[in-house]
Amino acid sequence: IIRKLYAIETFGTTGSGFVEEDGSCSHYMWNYQDNPDVDVLRSKLKKKRALALMEHILKKYKTLAFCRRWLDDAGFKNHEAALKVLMDLEAVVAYPPLCDRKGCFVAQFEHTIYLGLDGHKEVLSRGEDY
Repeated sequence: IIRKLYAIETFGTTGSGFVEEDGSCSHYMWNYQDNPDVDVLRSKLKKKRALALMEHILKKYKTLAFCRRWLDDAGFKNHEAALKVLMDLEAVVAYPPLCDRKGCFVAQFEHTIYLGLDGHKEVLSRGEDY
């Protein structure tokens, strides 16, 4: 039985049509692709703040992206050093802004598509507002 979900992300721009990572990063995600061993990470983390931040990220966000402001709002003030430790261990991945030429705008669009049995196809993210 083959059932698959796909996320298709496109980027529109008022510039050249080519985007690249640039600027100060504020968005991050747990590295679910490499799936780091959490028990090994716990043993490597010597700083309590980094361990507490890792536990919060795993509990609250799982595989969803999060921003630094949300960490501040959750009480993790001055979390930069702890976040850097997690990134150095490749447990967390940074997602910097995507930019085109200076002064241009970039917008992201996404659809989630389901491919099911007997060729059944459905765009799950389509709604009245999109």
